[in-house]
Amino acid sequence: MKSRVWVFLLSIFLICTKAFALDVYSPYVPKNNEVIFNQSMYKVDIVDPKVSTNWKGINYPGLRGANQLVIYTPAFGYRTGTNEYGTEAIVTGDTVTSLSGADSLIPANGLVISGHGQAKKWINENIMVGAKISIDYNKKIITSYITSDTFLYTARERIKEVQNMMLYYIQSASNYNPKRTQQNIAKANDYIDKAQKNTEDSQKYASRAIEYANLAMSTVIPYDPSELKGVWVRPAYYNEKDIIKSLDHLASVGINNIFLETYYHGKTIFPSQTMTKYGFIRQNEDFVGFDPLKIWIREAHRRGIKVHIWFETFYAGNKPPETNPEYILAKRPDWANCRKKMAESSQLDYSVSEHNGYFIDPANPEVQNFLYELLSEIITKYRPDGINLDYIRYPQTLDPAYSTYDLSNWGYTRYARTEFKNMYGVDPVLLRTSDPLWYQWKFYRCNKVTSFVKRVSHLCRYNKIAITAVIFPNRAVALDTKMQDWRTWSMNNFVDGFTPLFLTCDDKTAMGLMDEVLRNKSSSTKLYAGLFVTFMNGAASDLIKQIHAARRYALGGIIIFDYAHLTDNYVSTLTESIFRGRKEVVIPSQAEAAQMQQKDNKRGR
Repeated sequence: MKSRVWVFLLSIFLICTKAFALDVYSPYVPKNNEVIFNQSMYKVDIVDPKVSTNWKGINYPGLRGANQLVIYTPAFGYRTGTNEYGTEAIVTGDTVTSLSGADSLIPANGLVISGHGQAKKWINENIMVGAKISIDYNKKIITSYITSDTFLYTARERIKEVQNMMLYYIQSASNYNPKRTQQNIAKANDYIDKAQKNTEDSQKYASRAIEYANLAMSTVIPYDPSELKGVWVRPAYYNEKDIIKSLDHLASVGINNIFLETYYHGKTIFPSQTMTKYGFIRQNEDFVGFDPLKIWIREAHRRGIKVHIWFETFYAGNKPPETNPEYILAKRPDWANCRKKMAESSQLDYSVSEHNGYFIDPANPEVQNFLYELLSEIITKYRPDGINLDYIRYPQTLDPAYSTYDLSNWGYTRYARTEFKNMYGVDPVLLRTSDPLWYQWKFYRCNKVTSFVKRVSHLCRYNKIAITAVIFPNRAVALDTKMQDWRTWSMNNFVDGFTPLFLTCDDKTAMGLMDEVLRNKSSSTKLYAGLFVTFMNGAASDLIKQIHAARRYALGGIIIFDYAHLTDNYVSTLTESIFRGRKEVVIPSQAEAAQMQQKDNKRGR
């Protein structure tokens, strides 16, 4: 009874708090000697969206539509639920305390500013950690203030973060040397003092303090030679010379594993006999005339870099199938996945929230046989170091909390409906989430994905290569919205490791996701943190903090998404200490490389 009373009182408090916020608008007033350097306003599209109030966002996670700026308060829930194609600023009180990318935690005494498209652009250009925020809820206008205190706040917070990280390594690593880090912290503190004493030049001095604090952070994490240092690579290099140049760069950075996109958008980068057999496009048109996969593996091994095949399992690309008669779904439209709302339609269905992408049906045994044959061809012909299964799931649905959840569910193909009806006597189209058979329908689809993972596991184990999978780290969300039962894969030893994408720039959110996976996997399944900071154009300091989190959890290593976004600012940060880039890479001759390959083959690698 007491718990119900508390829930009631909390509800009243949240309602009153929100009502007060909607009625009162207080523009930010600078404190004594505080200088405003930039003031920028933007139109708020909606506060705490619902299906009934924001039809533009109905097909998107978090109900945030294209180009919208959305404010999420505690009344909305615990998290924003958004996807990785926007950016978010977390506000506590009136101050931006951190920047994130997606699905941010909503502070109890604050809010989250979330933007996509043009709104994302405004946030990136006008909001930074330490910025002051005021919102006119009546006029739906948000104002961001960059002040002299903003820069000082950022510098002080960065120094605190570095000092805490440094203390951790001093206590945990006997041979840790903090000298460089301490020197940079001292310089940062000197500039903070100058900024406080010189109001007119405070921005200049505070900016220098931030620079030295960032440099301190880039040196605080020591090099670990046993750590997997990986990157996902889309092979946008169309001749041998450019591939070699890219691998030289990767080796100099300190990357020791690459996850090479080999089958994506329903095409292979190599000339495939399997694709030819099925009448599909033999090879991605960009690579016709040579075999890039052969070159990538040969040259990577010469540089001591392992190659994992990044394989987009049930994803068939976002080009309309009718535009090319050899597209997979142009040849085999019966393989197409579809939502419940499109179950009786003759049109091919696509996932709006995933680049309007088309998916193939995991339940169809012909689909599984085709993908298995394709993987067998890759393993037998090219002998990679591992297989990294991506899109090993159903397309994304809405959250179960939304009334249209079951209509947004995928898997209502003719094959699946017929098989399920034969098993349970009911066409799943007739099921609602409240029906007793809904659980069986949910796990019918989960088990179809799991059965394919099991088949590929046997294939990889027989050929003595690693199998890893890209998963969504929130287990409940993975089960409910993607039919991905990754815990079962781990507990049954179907995979060697997980490579989840942590779709955030916030280290606390990333740590929560790491903890979620660790609690739900077996000890034999390794966990490699897939970091999305570079793709989201987050700060280099955000990347360092997430790497530090991975070190604290003693994970097997980190993988960066992706090489195209691994720009010079990130590289210079990583090679200060963390990756300790190999400046001089000794590359064996072709003959030496051939001998090493022969030894690997004898060992059954």
